[in-house]
Amino acid sequence: QKSPGKKDYPKFPSECCANKKFTRSVEYKTTGYKLSPDRKKIEFKDGFKAGVFELWTSRDLVWYSEQQISRVRVVRRADGYYCQFLVNVERKETHNFEGNVVGIDLGLNAFYTDSDGNAVNNPKYLRRSEKRLKKLQRRVSRRHEKGKKPQSNNYHKARIQLARHHLKISRQRKDHGVKTARALTQSHDLVVYEDLKVSNLVKNHHLAKSISDASWYQFTQWLEYYAKLHGIVCIAVLPHFTSQNCSNCGQTVKKSLSVRTHKCPHCGYVADRDHNAAKNILAKGLEILGAIVNSTEGHSESGGDPFAEHSEGKATGEPDLWRA
Repeated sequence: QKSPGKKDYPKFPSECCANKKFTRSVEYKTTGYKLSPDRKKIEFKDGFKAGVFELWTSRDLVWYSEQQISRVRVVRRADGYYCQFLVNVERKETHNFEGNVVGIDLGLNAFYTDSDGNAVNNPKYLRRSEKRLKKLQRRVSRRHEKGKKPQSNNYHKARIQLARHHLKISRQRKDHGVKTARALTQSHDLVVYEDLKVSNLVKNHHLAKSISDASWYQFTQWLEYYAKLHGIVCIAVLPHFTSQNCSNCGQTVKKSLSVRTHKCPHCGYVADRDHNAAKNILAKGLEILGAIVNSTEGHSESGGDPFAEHSEGKATGEPDLWRA
């Protein structure tokens, strides 16, 4: 933070910010736009004078009144413009509680391995698209003329093709995270996962690309979202010794990352490394849940904060449902 009266470093605006017509998003709260009665068109009445646009919606806006729409945002993506509506509506999914619990160990070989021994494949969308991305990137580089302003139309076409492919990859990651998180929360009453610090993990330059491609953080955000939606408990535990401890006897068995099988010399238990870690993660989560349920404070109550803190992790959802 700079001292008062002292000049800061110079800030050079990028091309998209230097010119208002390149702004990537515009937000409206209650004024500046008007929806047609059938909700199929929107008219912008602000200073930009954008005019009337047709809306191609995936969810019919006709079911919501104008009072429920609290914010409208126009966003520019690589493949066009999108109009986002923030609607005040209560959403709740029905859930059949059967006492199913699961712990998941996030990884790179498998996207996650659960405490029952099941594994979900890692789609590796970026790795699978690298050949195509390299081709598009070379095309952009060949068509870029150094020192020329503005660049040619062919350059901008190549640049847009590259941006659209990156957008496709990000959408694939989101779609995979949403579907996987929803499937977990629909079939379980308690989901426990590792509270990984991805920002620290990507400092390992040998694994940074693979870790970013897995998109663990986005997945865990969707996991917590669907946990609240279905009214179940989702617990994030600290990852310390989840891979090193034996899930059968609790003894520490040190092993490097290259060792993929857990073999305990103390009790003779043999299991896949990730499966052993997932069972330890579930045990930690059950311990945290028990402490929250039995505590007189820190648990969610009616109208209270559904987020419960614990020294070994954090719980999201409805811990009160597990009270005897």
